[in-house]
Amino acid sequence: MRLRVTGLALSLSLVAAAVAACGDSGSAGDGGDTTLTVYAASSLTATFEQLGQEFEAQHDGVQVEFAFGGSSDLVAQIQQGAPADVFASADTANMDKLTADDLQAGDPRDFATNTLEIATPPDDPAGIASFADLAKPGVKVVVCAPEVPCGAATAQMEQVTGVTLDPVSEEQSVTDVLGKVMSGEADAGVVYVTDVRAAGDKVAGVPIAQADQVVNTYPIVAVKDSENADLAQEFVDLVLGAQGQAILEDAGFGTP
Repeated sequence: MRLRVTGLALSLSLVAAAVAACGDSGSAGDGGDTTLTVYAASSLTATFEQLGQEFEAQHDGVQVEFAFGGSSDLVAQIQQGAPADVFASADTANMDKLTADDLQAGDPRDFATNTLEIATPPDDPAGIASFADLAKPGVKVVVCAPEVPCGAATAQMEQVTGVTLDPVSEEQSVTDVLGKVMSGEADAGVVYVTDVRAAGDKVAGVPIAQADQVVNTYPIVAVKDSENADLAQEFVDLVLGAQGQAILEDAGFGTP
């Protein structure tokens, strides 16, 4: 089995073309294998890739294909007809957009929580020791855009701390923020605890004292009218079950 991962660089026109060409999102182009398409928040990349491998090992002839990105971008693509079988959001607000359009199969289930942490280059050249330090003159800080869950959480943290940030850029996913920090383009970025852990020694993590006051809850649901409805629900069940929860816990996610 081979796990295939796709990014969100695909334009909606290409997605539409794929729908028109294939018609059935459940059929792979070769071998008659079944493809399960999972749209998931970028902060879930490492854990869901692992879960995808587990799912494939348990389902002969099934390939799991992921689209990772900002939850707001993902739900917009599903609303416009992208062939997703499962949607996992990094917050409830973007899941609410899906359910408002009645695009879910069943009720969304919360499966994880996450909190914010500051990521800096390993040598922390700007001397960041707290959230307030991100507002010091000359500090190049990168955050997620407000419509993205990590961006909405950052805005909440600004309210909680009374600190107003002046970011040099606002990114469409938390992995883009982390990328700016790892490349040296930023002195610091506001990401999730799990992102700092996954990055290993490529970044240094600076805890935020008020982190427990801003908690993101992650919901998941099978998408309505999926060509692979049973498999979609089985993937949801894997995430919610003991194996999925153990993998998420190992990555630093909290329980809902």
